[in-house]
Amino acid sequence: MAAGVLLLSGCSSGDGSGSTEPPPSPAAAAPSPTTSSSLPPAKGSVRVVSTTAEGLASPWGLAELPGGDLLVTSRDERTITRIAGATGRRTVLGTVPGVSPAGEGGLLGIAVSPAFATDRLLYVYFTTASDNRIARLRYDPQGEAPGRQLGAPRTILRGIPKGPIHNGGRIAFGPDRMLYAGTGETGHSGLSQDKKSLAGKILRMTPDGRPAPGNPVPDSVMYSYGHRNVQGLAWDGQKRLWASEFGQDTWDELNQIVPGGNYGWPEYEGRVGKAGFVDPVARWRPSEASPSGIAFVRGSIWMAGLRGERLWRIPLSGNPDKEPLAPPQSFLEGKYGRLRTVLAAGGDRLWLVTSNTDTRGDPRPGDDRILMLQVR
Repeated sequence: MAAGVLLLSGCSSGDGSGSTEPPPSPAAAAPSPTTSSSLPPAKGSVRVVSTTAEGLASPWGLAELPGGDLLVTSRDERTITRIAGATGRRTVLGTVPGVSPAGEGGLLGIAVSPAFATDRLLYVYFTTASDNRIARLRYDPQGEAPGRQLGAPRTILRGIPKGPIHNGGRIAFGPDRMLYAGTGETGHSGLSQDKKSLAGKILRMTPDGRPAPGNPVPDSVMYSYGHRNVQGLAWDGQKRLWASEFGQDTWDELNQIVPGGNYGWPEYEGRVGKAGFVDPVARWRPSEASPSGIAFVRGSIWMAGLRGERLWRIPLSGNPDKEPLAPPQSFLEGKYGRLRTVLAAGGDRLWLVTSNTDTRGDPRPGDDRILMLQVR
């Protein structure tokens, strides 16, 4: 366990390179306490089971199809690739038109429709020449050659500010079947506190991009604000939303998200302890983290670190007070370089995506990879 990790009870957090909380929405109903028998152990473990894929170029988003195959986006090549979960066989589905890679922007997050078996829809978050946006497109391999299996994208949300840095990009469907998106403030910190801007926010919308019922501000997709650059989204066993976030020079953060919450940036970074702001559950020095994707497996949040080049485990107590069960614990430090994305794979398994071909890493033979981990 790194000595620089501090646990907190309640505010904001770079890549290495006051409002009162409103009544909870249906997506944030108060959870029931978790019994001690279901709590994770204070200390965990990680074992690399296999390499699912290697030789990937700038992989960013990862999603699982029904049946266990994976979809991975390439930030810079603008492609979506299907990877057979059992064999690792790769098929390029196609290139997403309109993507304009630059800096930290490009083809970023991906999510599979909750109704994929009937609608065959994929959702992507990407950077264009003018903005960041979210679109959905149909995937149907029947009768189509590899590289031509994606339908034309239909934009469901546009106008998310873009920049050379801090474009956010993570998207995921929640337990409420609404689509959530983490955005960045593009280096313009004032946008995080501007409720009229989509930058520096967590957004919540219907599958067709409309403001979701129960959002804190009627007719708005804004769910929380005061973020610097949200990179990871995950729900725990009590359906509580968690998010990882880049800090600047002082603190990176893991936050439990409440609807309408103000997470402090740019006024505060890390713990503030003031009414009207939500403090982080855990914080790290950027050299130890620069967090990206997160996943919930076996009672713990697992968080990938870019600059920190390690995987963090944060065991959750299961109580509404948000305090972790034990201090965070790190694994795989420096062994695979920069770590971008994690995804729950069922049971005690976790997929982990490296990120050494993103222009900021030091690529090694075989980079970039998708690894299968067994975790506890």
